[in-house]
Amino acid sequence: MRNTNTYSSIPKMIITGFILLQCSLIQSQTNTIKGSVYHSDDPLSKAMIVLEPGGKIATSGSNGSFSFYGLTNGKYTITVTNMGFKDYIQEIILDGHAAKTLHIEMEAGIDLKEVSVVGRVAKNNPENLVNAQYSAMPVTIIDRKTIELMGSRRLDEVLKEQTGIAVVNNISGGARSVGVQMQGFGSEYIMVLIDGQPMVGRNNGNFDLSRISVSNIERIEIIKGASSSLYGSEALGGTINIITRHGVIDPQMQASLSYGSLNIIDATLEGETPFLQNKGTANLAANYYRTDGYNTNSKYIKGNTSPPYDNYSLQGRSRYQINEKSFLNLSGRYGLRRSFMQKDFGLGHISGDNQDEQDLNLSVSFDHRFNSNLRSITRYYLTYYTADMSVAWQQTNNAVSQDVFKQTLHRFEQQFSYSNNNSYQLVGGVGGSLENMNDNALNNVNSLENFFSFIQGEWTPFQKLKAVGGLRYDHTNNFGGRLNPSFGLQYFMTPKITFKAGIGTGFKAPDFKTNYLVFYNSSSNYLVIGNAVLAPTLQQMQQDGQISEIRQYVLNQTAGNLQAEKSTSYNAGLILEPSKKFKIEGNVFYHKITNQINSIQVATGTNNRIIYTYQNLPEAVNKGFEIGIKYSPLKNLEISTGYQYLIAKDLSVKDSISAGKWPYSQNIHDPATGNSYKPRPSDYWGIENRSRHMANAAVFYNYTPWKLNANVRVNFRGKYPFGDRNGNQFIDKYDIFVKEYWLTNASLEKRLLKDHLSIRFTADNIFNYTDPLMPGQPGRILLAGVSYRFFKDQ
Repeated sequence: MRNTNTYSSIPKMIITGFILLQCSLIQSQTNTIKGSVYHSDDPLSKAMIVLEPGGKIATSGSNGSFSFYGLTNGKYTITVTNMGFKDYIQEIILDGHAAKTLHIEMEAGIDLKEVSVVGRVAKNNPENLVNAQYSAMPVTIIDRKTIELMGSRRLDEVLKEQTGIAVVNNISGGARSVGVQMQGFGSEYIMVLIDGQPMVGRNNGNFDLSRISVSNIERIEIIKGASSSLYGSEALGGTINIITRHGVIDPQMQASLSYGSLNIIDATLEGETPFLQNKGTANLAANYYRTDGYNTNSKYIKGNTSPPYDNYSLQGRSRYQINEKSFLNLSGRYGLRRSFMQKDFGLGHISGDNQDEQDLNLSVSFDHRFNSNLRSITRYYLTYYTADMSVAWQQTNNAVSQDVFKQTLHRFEQQFSYSNNNSYQLVGGVGGSLENMNDNALNNVNSLENFFSFIQGEWTPFQKLKAVGGLRYDHTNNFGGRLNPSFGLQYFMTPKITFKAGIGTGFKAPDFKTNYLVFYNSSSNYLVIGNAVLAPTLQQMQQDGQISEIRQYVLNQTAGNLQAEKSTSYNAGLILEPSKKFKIEGNVFYHKITNQINSIQVATGTNNRIIYTYQNLPEAVNKGFEIGIKYSPLKNLEISTGYQYLIAKDLSVKDSISAGKWPYSQNIHDPATGNSYKPRPSDYWGIENRSRHMANAAVFYNYTPWKLNANVRVNFRGKYPFGDRNGNQFIDKYDIFVKEYWLTNASLEKRLLKDHLSIRFTADNIFNYTDPLMPGQPGRILLAGVSYRFFKDQ
């Protein structure tokens, strides 16, 4: 009854608030901004001009001109971007007396596929006052132009080519997902957001990035390191914030279609238009994607190691200016994925793996500017995810496993921001959320209620120094409260050298599955029992004669005692930009994680069934450094390269080896010589699925006379541990490793008919590298695509 009242009261509160706020609204006065973009006195076409507030977007024509009409009085910020040039930012005050005419001269400079937020304001999301500029951790922004040039189709394809990011796969028992790993943090510690709102629906901890099409994405903001002071729980290791396209001046539409290897079809239809005399804008995108799947282990498996699937998505966003100070924002997204996969293990054993997923995201917000310094946003967000997963033997149709999983999140938030002549900016707010999860493998599940409040700030005490910091308090009904601070500094030592450093904290409360899941995997003969229901479940199994042995010491220390995971991230680095054509950036990072949740055997059932539960580990560490170099030797030629070195270790394993605790005291066996010896702490290699070395390089070239864009990208990942082969419960050099490998991708695009028509050829994994231990990495994929843009020629 309590949950139902909560659901019904939130929409009523929002509607009432909107009506009250709109009662005092007045009619606005209109203005015009016109201008031209140049470089060395030559007109610059295809530059993107963004006007805030309102998120209005225009593109400069062949003569460099652009215009905005129907603007109300007030203070605006205009941002001009174009690849190969530094961003141009200018503030404008409109008072209704005359049209503003601008002459914008763009400065050549490095603007490659990764843009760090250093010494400038990040581009705004009109529906969220909390943005990347307040992060104490390193921030990378990938813009729409880069995504288009790469020819990528799904979100995971874009992210896996970024420095310090690896894509990992989880393909087991119907729970298939493509997750992300960032500076050693697994996918379960990386929060994925859309327009600043968290997305739900994880399979075994991984958020499936391949669910998301890159169509209609304006940019991607990536924060590496603890970010709970900005976004709360689950941002323990970082965030990926997807900002969708918003704002438009002229009606336009784009249709695109790609087809290639594995019978991949990627079809997109996008449209955007202003309405009601440019007071409102609307953006809408629909995407269909399908693939036959693939097999990277055909020697032992007939069928696929990665599933065929059909994916449908529909996404829209609208913004309406009620008067000169108030905006109403609406956005929504619906996704549907269906897949069925067969595996033939020989001797007539054929499994059928079926999975259907749906997710829905709806958001409404009210944006009001009290004056040029004070602004507020009131937001309500609903997200719903459901997954129906089953595995059955095809000969007998007997179910191996079946799981129906549903998750719903309601979130209400009030944000405020205040700025004072650009010397400091403050953002604060309060909010709450109600989360429900329904799963036939979950027992005695309670709703998760969360209250939060925060304040973030940016301060420039003098020209060479900028400080960012914040505090956020989160309180959950199951795990109490947690305060997360962050603080960062940027010191501009010289016009060409910048020093930056930051510290941030993160936390992650145990989720529903680690607390309440009771799941049996019949193919591997193991049972997982959630920590909160461990003691009564074992007691019932013992009464039913299903237990042969209980490890009482493990039960006593773990049952009902699962704590929230915590992290502290440290980061420091230098940015050197000796010329407009060359830039080098390096940073060192250190992440300390306490109370990390991991599985442990607590009992043995009949028929040698292993029974697991979850426990907190004392401490783990991810540490290393990153370096990136960007160089533009010629006009329209851009070269970048990046490298990461990473050490990721569970310190409790090292301590257990030193103390000779079982099972880490077992001898290490060398299969080549047959010799065994006592383990030492130095024999511990690290955590599974983490590479010591990762690197990437890219070359982008634009030949303007032919309107031709070409790029080649190379990605390297060093060897990483796959699993424990000799049974000593930790990774050493004699265990199973995935070999190091290189992947080479390329894309070629030709624009025709005054940029209306575009033809693209894309080649991924050109040299056809595969590995049976990498079931989610397909071989060579070749695609051809065509797109047509409907817009008014200028």
